[in-house]
Amino acid sequence: MPPTPGPVRTSRAIGHDTPTSKAASAVPGWLVALLAAASGMTVANLYYAQPLLSSLSAFFRVDTATAGALITITQIGYVVGMLFLVPLGDRMEKRRLVTILLAVTTLALAAAGAATSFPMLLIASLISGATSVVAQILVPFAAGLAPDHTRGRIVGRVMSGLLTGILLSRTLSSLVSDAAGWRVVYLGSAVLMALLALALHLALPQQAPTTDVPYHHVLRSTVQLVRGHPALVRRALYQAAMFGAFSAFWTTVSFMLTGPRFHYSPIGVGVFALVGAAGAAVAPLAGRWADRELVRPMSGAAFAVGALAFALAGFGQHGIVPIALAAVLLDMAVQTSLILGQHTIYRLDPTARARLNSAFIATFFVGGALGSQLGSIAYRSGGWTAVTVLGAALPALALAYWTTERRAVGRSTS
Repeated sequence: MPPTPGPVRTSRAIGHDTPTSKAASAVPGWLVALLAAASGMTVANLYYAQPLLSSLSAFFRVDTATAGALITITQIGYVVGMLFLVPLGDRMEKRRLVTILLAVTTLALAAAGAATSFPMLLIASLISGATSVVAQILVPFAAGLAPDHTRGRIVGRVMSGLLTGILLSRTLSSLVSDAAGWRVVYLGSAVLMALLALALHLALPQQAPTTDVPYHHVLRSTVQLVRGHPALVRRALYQAAMFGAFSAFWTTVSFMLTGPRFHYSPIGVGVFALVGAAGAAVAPLAGRWADRELVRPMSGAAFAVGALAFALAGFGQHGIVPIALAAVLLDMAVQTSLILGQHTIYRLDPTARARLNSAFIATFFVGGALGSQLGSIAYRSGGWTAVTVLGAALPALALAYWTTERRAVGRSTS
């Protein structure tokens, strides 16, 4: 493993070993459950709009490509938060940081629910996307509490909550909007974020900062971490391709299902999203594969399954079953790749997990934002067939890149 660049190391002991040593024997199950639920609830803010795109397009009188930009803007906000807010998880006391971010998220979601124009909704979504990075502060928080031999399993459980939140957000959004309108989706989430801020403030143990260097040095050190850890770059690019495919699928499938072929209502799209939620079951398994040092082979399998999912989705013109199977396989592949990637990067430098996670997540959310926008453009220009070709190409590219990974490197960095 390459040596850590100078500014990454702390200038004095900050006490980062204390919470880890106290939790070395076990992490309380209730705390893992709370972290999982909190991660799912916060990351869900990025996806509530996906099944509502048709409704929002009609309400604000914008075309489908413009409506799809809402998902892209929200993910861009998430990237901004990953780059500039998550690194503070190494610099600030984490419980305080989480409370502040959730307070801002609450206000942004309330503004989204009150939006009177599409630009206002975009701005509010950009801000809520940036501050919803709380999920990516809680995952390394859990990793810091867990002992080495169970870290993969603990992170896998927290990630299963996060990924379930991504998948169930669409169903919840559809049900609520069908019953009470799209505004209640955002306003209800604002209330949930306020309650979550209180719960986490009361329940989370204090976890001291792992560095005391100035904020601009923390940001600079994140860049140096990227330069110093090739495994970080590789895993981030893998996940960018996978998340781009994931975003292209879920951004456009609502147009497909509500279109002339299937005539689904928004609530029908939400029910369909429950099928994809079955893929969350793979998260704990992926954590165990990581603990058993199976990162490299299972990564290759995940990329292959991702490409296969879009091959199946291509038969969607003939019925809903191929699309449903594709949703499950794609979600399983993306989740497996994500957990294996996080397991890899958390081992690179225990004192810089927030910054490592920041670079990792920011990179692949750029892929997600591109996937959302390219998927919308592909659907507008070539329909569902164009989307499936785009989606299959992205994990295929990741698989091709994976073949260049030397086994010796895979063993030493995973």
